[in-house]
Amino acid sequence: MKTAVIGASGYAGGELLRLLAIHPNFEVSAISAHSNAGELVTSIHPQLQTYTGKKFSAVDEIDFASIELLFIALPHGQSAALVSRIPQSVKVVDLGADFRLENAAQWEKYYGGAHAGAWVYGLPELCLAQRLAISQASRVANPGCYATAIALGIAPAVDLCELSDIVVVAASGTTGAGRNASINLIASEVMGSLTSYKFGGVHQHTPEIEQAISVLSQKAAKISFTPILAPMPRGILATITMKLNQEVSTTHVHDLYSKRYESEYFIDVLPNGQMPKTGSVNGSNKVQIQVAVDSHTSRLVVSVAIDNLGKGAASQAIQNANLITGMHEGAGLSIDGLGA
Repeated sequence: MKTAVIGASGYAGGELLRLLAIHPNFEVSAISAHSNAGELVTSIHPQLQTYTGKKFSAVDEIDFASIELLFIALPHGQSAALVSRIPQSVKVVDLGADFRLENAAQWEKYYGGAHAGAWVYGLPELCLAQRLAISQASRVANPGCYATAIALGIAPAVDLCELSDIVVVAASGTTGAGRNASINLIASEVMGSLTSYKFGGVHQHTPEIEQAISVLSQKAAKISFTPILAPMPRGILATITMKLNQEVSTTHVHDLYSKRYESEYFIDVLPNGQMPKTGSVNGSNKVQIQVAVDSHTSRLVVSVAIDNLGKGAASQAIQNANLITGMHEGAGLSIDGLGA
């Protein structure tokens, strides 16, 4: 399929190009990065030697009539204006937030500006109905990185816990902040240090997580979410705590999660005693999960690791593209991480 990537100079865009280079069915025929138009792809992504000699183009240079599949990896708020120019025949996966939220007031509160509407939410493992909806769609809103890890960590326990009081602390690598230069992201500021950001319930993935869990459970969910900037390039480690509404053991909950995800291609509920590690999933579309019951406080604790550029962005976008084009959802995707 003739495939285009818009916003290809960013970290998620570069990861898309890396993965698409080995995809058996998607042929990259247009690579756009407006501010870098005319520059060699390898001048921005030197690791992508597969694209030697190819240059970024401007969006206006793309012949969308010849494109069958489009990935958009633009900053939040920029996809909606572009989509109006795309023929309905083109299948689209948007990695930005523009079409994730159903509630216009929530969009205005967390992002600002006009609400563009909502597409099918691209988190296949959330439930069978979600995977079916994606497979029948032509336009999909790829989830946020934190939202992916946290929603999948909560989903199997929606009947065990009080969803009105969920507390999450999650650390992400610096690529989650994008590629634009910023003093607080340079190595001298980040290395050897941890810091919270968007502190006090203001992170933009909060309503997205609440929406996904509320739709799944048919109950109102509320998340208190604190993100942390970690001194590493990529990866997310999320710790979720939820008040239990019944007495259960760690063994029972572990069995519940294992059964819930046993047929999922990309989710591993780890054996008891083994903890998720960001290094174990980097470079892959994998999710690692571990659970424990804190009997002292009657809370369920869930640990989740993903690659923010993989399952949190590019590889999940390809997983969704596989579904909307009728392919096996694992086509072209690695099921093993890089490790140390």
